[in-house]
Parts: sequence; C-alpha cells; structure tokens
Amino acid sequence: MLSFPDNRLILIVDDSATNLEIISDALTNAGFYVITARNGEKALEQIQDKQPDLILLDVMMPVIDGFETCIKIKKNPETQDIPIIFMTGISDTETKVKGLSLGAVDYITKPCQKEEVLARIKTHLQLRYLTKTLEKLVAERTGELSQALKDLQAYQLQLVQKEKMSALGQLVAGIAHEINNPVSCIHGNLGHTANYFQSLFRIIDLYQQNYPQPVPTIQEEMAEIDLEYIRSDLPYLITSMKEGVQRIRNISTSLRNFSRADSDHKVFCNIHNGIDSTIMILKHRLKASKVRPEIQVMRNYGNLPSITCFSGQLNQVFMNILANAIDALEESNIGRSYSEIEKKPNKISIETALSKDENYAVIRIKDNGIGMSADIQNKIFEHLFTTKPVGRGTGLGLSIARQIIVDKHEGRLDVYSVPGEGSEFVITIPVQ
Repeated sequence: MLSFPDNRLILIVDDSATNLEIISDALTNAGFYVITARNGEKALEQIQDKQPDLILLDVMMPVIDGFETCIKIKKNPETQDIPIIFMTGISDTETKVKGLSLGAVDYITKPCQKEEVLARIKTHLQLRYLTKTLEKLVAERTGELSQALKDLQAYQLQLVQKEKMSALGQLVAGIAHEINNPVSCIHGNLGHTANYFQSLFRIIDLYQQNYPQPVPTIQEEMAEIDLEYIRSDLPYLITSMKEGVQRIRNISTSLRNFSRADSDHKVFCNIHNGIDSTIMILKHRLKASKVRPEIQVMRNYGNLPSITCFSGQLNQVFMNILANAIDALEESNIGRSYSEIEKKPNKISIETALSKDENYAVIRIKDNGIGMSADIQNKIFEHLFTTKPVGRGTGLGLSIARQIIVDKHEGRLDVYSVPGEGSEFVITIPVQ
C-alpha cells in the first residue's frame, strides 16, 4: 500500500488569532508544516509564493470571505486541485451545501475535536497523494495503470457518496426529531383547544339565555371583538392549523424516507415512495415564482412490486436527475416572458413500468428543457464533467448516479436528448 510523508504543508486561513494558534499548534505537534493567513487576500498571496498540500479555510473573514477565496482558488488551473476543508462556526445546511458545491472536499463545524480534524486532514491528503501518484504512473505506463486510475476514481466517488449519505442521514434524523416533538404537541393539543372553545361558547350561550340584557360595558366589548364572527371563524382557523401541522409531518416523513441509512445492505422498498419523497423535498424549486409559473410534475406510475435495493442511494439518484431537470428548465426560460412560458409550460414527466420480461423496473424521467448535444451526452456521466458554471456544479452528481445504478444495482442509466426539446434519463434496475 502506498504511503505519504507526514510533513505536508497546511495553510490555515482564519481571522481569529486564537483559532490560528490553537489549530497551528495541533497540526505542528502532529508533524505537519503550517503557514497561516488572516484573510482571503493574504491566503491567495501565500499560495502564489508556495502551494500548500491542503487548506483549512474559515468562511466569515474580512476583505475576501471564504467562499470567494475558494472560488478564486478553484478557478486557477495551478491551484484548483488543492483540497479545501471549510472549518467554521456556521452550521446551517445551506451554507454547508454551498461550501461543498464550490469544490471543497469537506466541511467541519466548530467547535470540533482535534482528533477528528487530524483524521480528516490525513484522509484527504492521502487521497490527493494517491491520486497524483497514480496519475504520474499512468502517464508513464498508461496501458498498465489505466484500470488503477479508474479504481481510484470509483473509490473517491464511493467515499463522497458515503460521506454525503452519512451526513445527510444524521442531519435529517436530527431535524426530524426536533420537528416531530413540537409538531406532535401542537397536533395533539389542537383537538383539545377546539373542545375548550366549544365549552366556552356554551357558557356564553347560557349567559345570553339567562341574562339577555347585559350591561353596556359587556355589549360594547362584544361589538368591539365581533363575537359572532369569532364564533364562526374559529373552526376554520383550527382546521387550517391542523392541515398545516399535517403538512409539516408529511415533510418530516419524506425527509426520513429520502435518507434511509442502508449503505451496508439492500432493503425491500417501494420505488414510488422514494420518488414522491424526493419531489416533496424539491417542492420549493417547483413552485411558481415572479418569473415563471409552477413547474408541472406529471407522474404516471405503473404496477411495480417492492424491489430489493439501496433505497437511500437510489433516492440520491432521483434527486440528482430531478434537480438537473429543474436546472435545465430554468435555463430554457432565460429570455422568455412569463406569458411565453405559460404557453409552453415547464414540465417533468415521471413514468415507471416493468420490463417485458418483468425482471426489471424501468423509471423514465423526462423534461422539456434545453436538451443536450451529442457531445455532451457522451460525456455526461464522466467523473468531474459539468456544463454548469463554477460554484453551481461539481461534476460528481451524475457520475455518482451512474455508479449507484450500474455498480451497486447491476442496472443501466441511459440518457436521450435533443437540443431545444429536452432530455430523458432512463433507469433500469433488477427487481430482485
């Protein structure tokens, strides 16, 4: 097994002198060489003088923040392959996703354990060292080592997929738990609240029957609050709140279904539940906006049996393909007015069926977006290939999707597209 030297050069970028000192001491004691910078501008200057083997990058900094620094590093061909790990106190999901989409290899939330930071640094340094070493050997002996490079890329994809699904599973489990407790409390109390109000209204009715002429002060207050309107509107408010709470519970269920932790073994699952959960999670991107009507999602589900699969990873495939379809539709809307889009609305159709021999489940996901040229179709599943601008695409989504379908499920993932008319992805996986 190949090993790499411990005395790697690490650049730490943080505007906090305390953080720089603590992290620098920990890395130095672990045998690394360390250089530091207090902001993104200084970091870029340091990199020009001497390229580090890995960068620990804070997000919130003066002059140039961490995200902008990352973009500049990834734009430069000489520095774009340096692994970047964001290490920051910002822990919300949107910021994490943004950091990873900009090309970072990892995201560590402060406060963090020294052992965890060192373990992650060593892992990513080893991956980079192995990659660069094997690429050099491939250049010298292409025929002999081409398969080794493919194996390494497959391992990298597996690592990224495993880390993503593991992090997502933990995140979703925590969110679902935090949501379910207060939502269950509200859901359970709404019924009691409605009953209590009915009891209060009965008391008011009894008072009105026995004391039909209340004092002027009470009459004025009843007129001021419009008691009869409250009596008629309150049931609708309770019903509306119940519907809202139920929707939150449905979203929570969809999140749990989407990120099922099944990375070690296949499970029996319903394909349609996975698709529906994915659509629920993407609902915010499908809704109408100021610039376009709602994206129509048409589901035509066949009679599929439950199949044996890695359901969480399969849901990741649905997520990648559907998110790309939405991107393609939004790109096709550029230069079109709201009324023009209404005449030719954005559509995504999803069809499922059994193959003729009933041994395979076939899932077709089609959009009427911008489509792809034949050249792009030939490259679409390649490792790190993307047509999206820097910061919006990593080139891993469809590569991972293909690996999940082909390697994990022994199936097929095909694409058919016509420029200007849209694209169709066809997933074929064995039922057993």
